Amino acid sequence: MDFIYQGRCPVYASFFGAMGCSMAMVLSSLGAAYGIAKSGIGISAVSVMRPDMMVRNLMPPILAGILSIYGLVVAVIISSTLKEKSALHTNFMQLGAGLTVGLSCLSAGFTIGIIGDAGVRASGQQPRAYVGMMMMLIFAEVLGIYGLIVSLLLLTGSARAGEITECLY
Repeated sequence: MDFIYQGRCPVYASFFGAMGCSMAMVLSSLGAAYGIAKSGIGISAVSVMRPDMMVRNLMPPILAGILSIYGLVVAVIISSTLKEKSALHTNFMQLGAGLTVGLSCLSAGFTIGIIGDAGVRASGQQPRAYVGMMMMLIFAEVLGIYGLIVSLLLLTGSARAGEITECLY
C-alpha cells in the first residue's frame, strides 16, 4: 500500500467538525435538562403550599431551556459548513467551538438548576427573595451566552481558515 501525503487535509479531518457539532448539542442539552429537572423539583415542592406562585416561579426552567438553543445555533452553523474534505485546522476550530458552547451551557445549566431550586423554595417562604433569585439566575445564564459568543468567534475564524487552506480532491 502506497503512502499518500494528505498534508493539511486528511480524510479524518471532518470527524472533528462533526464531533464539535454533536458536542454543542449534547452538552448544552444536558445542561438544560439538568437545570429544568432540578428547578422543577423546587417548583413542584413549593406549588403544593403556594399554588399562586407556580407561574411566577417558572423562570428558572425557562432560562435553562434557552441554554439548549445556544447549542442548537452553534450546531446548525457547524453542520452547514461540514464538507467531506476540509482542513484539519478548520475542523479543530469547529470542535473547539462546539466544546466551548456545550461546556459553558452545561455549567450554566447546573448553576441555574441549583439556584432555581433553592431560590424557588426561598421565595415560597419569603416573596422578597424572588428578586435576588432572578439576579443570580441572570448571572448564571450569562455563562452560556459567553460560551455562545466565543463559539461564534471561533467559527468565524474557522471560516477564514478555510479560505487560506484549500483542500483538493
